[in-house]
Amino acid sequence: MSLRIRDLPSPNHDARPPATPIDTLVLHYTGMRSAQAALDRLRDPAARVSSHYVVEEDGAIWRLVPDARRAWHAGVSFWRGHTALNDRSLGIEIVNPGHEFGYRPFPVLQLAAVCDLCLDLLGRHPIPPRNIVAHSDIAPERKEDPGELFDWPALAANGVGLWPEGVPDRGTGGSLRDAAALREVRAALGDIGFRVAPEGAADAALAAVLRAFQRHWRPEAITGEADAGTLARLFALARLIAGP
Repeated sequence: MSLRIRDLPSPNHDARPPATPIDTLVLHYTGMRSAQAALDRLRDPAARVSSHYVVEEDGAIWRLVPDARRAWHAGVSFWRGHTALNDRSLGIEIVNPGHEFGYRPFPVLQLAAVCDLCLDLLGRHPIPPRNIVAHSDIAPERKEDPGELFDWPALAANGVGLWPEGVPDRGTGGSLRDAAALREVRAALGDIGFRVAPEGAADAALAAVLRAFQRHWRPEAITGEADAGTLARLFALARLIAGP
């Protein structure tokens, strides 16, 4: 059965830069009180924001901007050496009130629709698994979405994104402070794709990136600390990306 996508055009888009590939997929939550409020804002010319797709809690999928056009969803952003990720990405907004208005689990129907939509997009665009990211991954000091309740492991199990299998939570004990070991943490975060502040920068900058990593790959504890559980997932993911 083909995926049902309904069109609800937004005026908020423009041309992508010439010869720029679509190689990144960014998942967001809407962070508004209702689906209608989110759809209205994403289609309001004065708001100057949009996404390519919106997925409602009942699984309904709306296309607001054609894939070939640049939607305005990522803002100031960075992933794997690229900035201004609107240029090269597709954006999916997932209806959820978010941390400000009563963050809640994503319904099964909605998650299934998100997965199906992602697989459809991956069938049409050469997006590698490591470039399927959260808004918080590409803007860790500004964003939290889609957050720690989003089921990234289930998506990865169905071929959408990456998840380091077989790495159980190892708790929050033993937060890392050794300078040499922290260099390895920074290197691993950079290898995954994050922009990492240089050594000697404020601890807050590294903590923001670690919280973003945890929201996606270690949701058991969003601490911003390089603790045992975080290190286990971090190095496992870095190895997974590096390959055999």
